[in-house]
This record gives sequence, C-alpha cells and structure tokens, in this order.
Amino acid sequence: MMEHLTRELETLGFQARIVSARRLADLGCALDEQRGQGLFDEAFFQDELTGFGFTLPENVPETGSLVVMGFPDPNVRFTFTRCGESIPVTVPATYLHVQEKDKRAEQALTALLAPEGYSVVEARVPKKLLAVRSGLARYGRNNVTYAGGMGSFYRLVAYFSDLPCESDEWGEPRALERCEDCLACVRACPTGAIDPARFLLRAERCITFWNEQPKEVPFPEWLDRSWHNCLVGCLHCQRVCPESREVNDFCETGGEFSDEETGLLLEGRKAGDLPSDLVEKLERADLLAALDTFPRNLGVLLKQPRS
Repeated sequence: MMEHLTRELETLGFQARIVSARRLADLGCALDEQRGQGLFDEAFFQDELTGFGFTLPENVPETGSLVVMGFPDPNVRFTFTRCGESIPVTVPATYLHVQEKDKRAEQALTALLAPEGYSVVEARVPKKLLAVRSGLARYGRNNVTYAGGMGSFYRLVAYFSDLPCESDEWGEPRALERCEDCLACVRACPTGAIDPARFLLRAERCITFWNEQPKEVPFPEWLDRSWHNCLVGCLHCQRVCPESREVNDFCETGGEFSDEETGLLLEGRKAGDLPSDLVEKLERADLLAALDTFPRNLGVLLKQPRS
C-alpha cells in the first residue's frame, strides 16, 4: 500500500515518504539535543522552533504513520516602480499562496487514502528534519534542504495518518556529498551565517531570520542594506548552489506596481486606507499580509544603489 501510494502521489507531482508515527519522538529528541548543545540562539529558538507538536493527534485513532510530501514551488518576481525606475523584487519559494498550495496537497493525499478507509490530519513537526531523516531530502551546507529534481525550490507538507506503517527507512541527518568539497554558499553569504566548522546554520545571523521579523523590529546595524536581495527571505546561498543549478530559473512573474502604488506601500498604510484596486492586486499576489513590513523590507531594497 505504501509503495503504491508514493507512486500515485508522484504521478500527481508530489514526492513522498512514509514513516512510522513512532518517529515523532525522534524528531522531538533531536531538537532538544541540539538546543542542549547550545546550537540555537535562544531568541531564534523561541521565535521559530516552539510551535511544533510532538504528541499524536487525538482525532486520528490508531495513528500509524507520518507522511511527508514535497512539491515544486517557484520564486516569484514582482516589479515595483520608484521615481520612474522599474525595479524587480523577488519573493522566494514557499512564502506565497501557502494555504492554497497546502490544501491541494492534502486533497491529493486524502483522495488516495479515503477510499481505502484511511484519514489524514496536518502534522506540526519540523518538516525539514522529517524530510531528511525519511530520505526524501538531504541537507546542504546552508541548512536548506534539497530534493531530487527540485533543488531547494520546493515546499514541504506533513500529515499524520492511520495508515499502518510497520517498517520504514529512517536515517541520521545527512548532508549532500558534494558539500564536502564545496564552499560556494559559505562564500556567498555576506553575514557569515554559514559556518563550515559546524553543521547547523547560525540562524541569528541569517538575513531570512531578520526579514521575517515584525515591522517594529529594526534591522541590526551590522546588516548592511546592500546585502538585502528579496522582499522576504534571502537567496544568496541558493543562487550559487550547484545542486539547484538546473532549477535556478524556476521563477514566475508576479504583479507590477506603479510609482504611485509603490509610494503608498512605502507609507505603511492599512488596507482600509488604500485604493480598492491596489488591495485587490495585493490579494491576488498574496502580499496583503506583508503590508506592515513593506516600509522596512521593500524600502531597503528600493534605496539600494543601482548599477
């Protein structure tokens, strides 16, 4: 049943692995151990790694398995006009239309399992770690995960199911072999977040971490404005990685924002204070939630010197 399920999901565009639900405890222990070793900045841990659940769901009786799925997810490039100049601004994979994409994945899995009498429910687990330990993906030196044929431009989802899983493949976290002799991401990261002397990223130095902070949190003084390269997140290390070379151009064209519209966004206005057509454009682009951070994140990109 499990082999048939993964094959069927692959025909629908999803790569998947299925492991026993008892692996949930391993995921929790791994995070506790890394925290105990001081490998996480405590502020980062509290902000990013405390929302997981490591108990089996009560609404899936006889939970037997964890299903992790990955599917291609492109970067999206928008165009903002400022003082007559059109400036491309990228939003990396995994940030936009999240609920819609995740819902499609859940529906695909449910459509295959429900006729067999099995159910699924979302699993709030560290998906990257689950993907790597289940064999779906491998870590890069930059702590980004890479999956066959998708590079790092893909999205992960995970579900509990009452589908039985008596045996599985479960390994220790492993990095890509090519990382042993490659320092491309180390050289490309301007903040020194990727330390070749340790496995885990220094997340508190990562541009992505600071780009995802609330609007009231200023960028630290050491974070040079010229290092910013995305509206949210960062692509410095992924753009130079040989593992993603074949999919580096996996990018969709997003909306275009006029000089007037860009100016309104930089003012930090609430949705109710914006023209209705601009609000509709932001909704279509799934950028409405970014309104609060536009003055900070977009502002720093538009103030960069142009070549």
